[in-house]
Amino acid sequence: MTETADYTPPKIWTWNKESGGRFASINRPIAGATHDKELPVGKHPLQLYSLATPNGVKVTVMLEELLAAGHTGAEYDAWLIKIMDGDQFGSGFVEANPNSKIPALVDRSGASPVRVFESGSILVYLAEKFGAFLPTDAAKRAEVLSWLFWQMGAGPMLGGGFGHFYAYAPVKIEYAIDRFAMEVKRQLDVLDRRLGESAYLGGDEYSIADMAVWPWYGALVKGLVYDAAEFLQVNDYKNVVRWTDVIAARPAVARGRMVNRIMGEPSSQLPERHDAGDFDTRTQDKLDAAATDGAKD
Repeated sequence: MTETADYTPPKIWTWNKESGGRFASINRPIAGATHDKELPVGKHPLQLYSLATPNGVKVTVMLEELLAAGHTGAEYDAWLIKIMDGDQFGSGFVEANPNSKIPALVDRSGASPVRVFESGSILVYLAEKFGAFLPTDAAKRAEVLSWLFWQMGAGPMLGGGFGHFYAYAPVKIEYAIDRFAMEVKRQLDVLDRRLGESAYLGGDEYSIADMAVWPWYGALVKGLVYDAAEFLQVNDYKNVVRWTDVIAARPAVARGRMVNRIMGEPSSQLPERHDAGDFDTRTQDKLDAAATDGAKD
């Protein structure tokens, strides 16, 4: 790894060039819409606008878990937001989430639509709406919420910190990679110690805390993000690996991970979800096959 040239910050920062890296085209120092585009609305009360990044997966896992638990009111439409195309800067999405980040949820089950943004907030909203995956006992509830908000604070260190400088930055900066690798390994140790005490993060029961942490740290220990499993020696965290495998084996988790996915094996991608049957009929491999057959006609 190499260091960049010495840099002295100016007295006033100005936006006069792209930041570089994978996400340079969508990074900007201002908020608000860049174009007019209304959000589509489907047939279900819950309308999700998202992409299968770890933050998006949190919510689709929660929705699929709710449905698996018999909460029929959790049926939802999941619309694809292509962040690399700038869909999050459309006027309709900005109205749903002024921060222009996925996921955003609009609940149309009441007299007036309710917008909910930030993945942790959506998990709490759904847990309270359906009375599921968040304990009512004060001490147990506090433990679950503490781990949920642990992830909300720790996640940027993993994604925007380590992931960015290790995998996406246009130059390799030893100081930055060392700084965030150290922090991520500390976080894995925090999780490993906790999961050595209890089956799940909140205690003996699976909860929204696990749904929030698993898409990030489960993916990390399975080598699914940043290609950094060997670099971070993730297999040393035996309790995290055990917990990761237990959650990955849940059918609702497998379904949730597919929704709004547009990368990986085509059979694992369900770009949009409007009905439970879509998992059998509208994965990307089936859409591709139908398009090929249609072209032959």
